[in-house]
Amino acid sequence: MKRKITFAILLFTSLGAFAQVTKEDLDKEIKPLTAKVKTLQSENSSRKSEIGTLNSKLKASNDSIEILNQKLQENSNAITQTANKLGIQIKETGEQNAGKITEVSESLSKNSLYGIIGVLSAILLSGLLYWLLSKRQKSDKTDFIDQLSKTKSSIEESLVKEFGKQTDQMENHLKIIEQQKNAIQTNSNVEPDHSLALKVADQVTLIERSINLMDDKTKGLQRIRNSITTLKDNLAANGYEMPEILGKQFHQGMKVIVASSIPDENLKKGDEIITKIIKPQVNYNDKMIQAAQIEVSVGY
Repeated sequence: MKRKITFAILLFTSLGAFAQVTKEDLDKEIKPLTAKVKTLQSENSSRKSEIGTLNSKLKASNDSIEILNQKLQENSNAITQTANKLGIQIKETGEQNAGKITEVSESLSKNSLYGIIGVLSAILLSGLLYWLLSKRQKSDKTDFIDQLSKTKSSIEESLVKEFGKQTDQMENHLKIIEQQKNAIQTNSNVEPDHSLALKVADQVTLIERSINLMDDKTKGLQRIRNSITTLKDNLAANGYEMPEILGKQFHQGMKVIVASSIPDENLKKGDEIITKIIKPQVNYNDKMIQAAQIEVSVGY
């Protein structure tokens, strides 16, 4: 019985000591953990605050993106409308230019015909005067020559005035050609219409061929020559060039149309010289769009 009591006392004493040691140890372990928990709680609170700030910024960014998307859509719609308007304007400009070209081409064709008729009339009239006056007596020969010279000068001056009107018209035609060029630069899908430029080039050649037969002292002739030079320069500025082949040696293989060959005893046998340009060669941006129609003198 005493042993049991003693054992019980020892057991309680050991448990009390064990309990005392465990509590102290636990306090030592719990205090650092408590401090760490408080630190984590503080950091967690800070993170929540930062997350709230980031959410606010993210919402603001989303709002800005939404606004930018709306503006982008508005700009896209505006660009589409502008492109449609520009397409309509280009189409209208093309139709207007086409109408002007047709009208001008008809006018230019008439002017070319009038010019040819005028030259032929002058030649026939000169021949008729010569035939009538040649029947006069020899004593009247000097008067006849003077009269014929005056008549020739008068006819040439009239032709020069007519050519002056035609060159003025062709300067207006070149403005239309320049408008065509600007329209093509604006819209690369528009194909160039060379018909008006070719008409101008043909008319320039016709006038140039006619004035080369006139007396250098003819009134107003120098002005016409200057106008022809200006017209050629303006054609070149718009991409149209007229290579000079008059007076050059003709050889097989040239990209030209030989309208006729005229024997010429003043040339060496076998020589072939281009002595007349009926239609000029025309190049557009270094590419031939019209072959020259020529007359060739052949030595024999």
